[in-house]
Amino acid sequence: MPRVVTSDIFAELTPQELQITQLVARGMSNRDIAAQLFLSPRTVAYHLYKAYPKLGIGSRRELAALLSGEPRRPPQTAHSSGKRN
Repeated sequence: MPRVVTSDIFAELTPQELQITQLVARGMSNRDIAAQLFLSPRTVAYHLYKAYPKLGIGSRRELAALLSGEPRRPPQTAHSSGKRN
C-alpha cells in the first residue's frame, strides 16, 4: 500500500499529481505509472510537469529525496562545484 503524504507542501497538488508523484518516488517509470493508472505516458509526464514547480523541485531524484525526508541540497553551479573558470 502506498505511503500517504500529509505534509503541507503536498496540499497544493491535485489528487492525480499526488498519486503520480508517490509512484515516481517508488521508482516507477512514466510508462509503468501510465499502465497502472490507465493513462498515457504523456499524461503522466504532464502531471509531473505541473507538480514539480509546486513542490519546488525539478527532478525525480529531488522528488524521491523530498518524500523520504532527506534534506534538500542547493543545485550545483559552476561556482559551487569547486571548478574554477
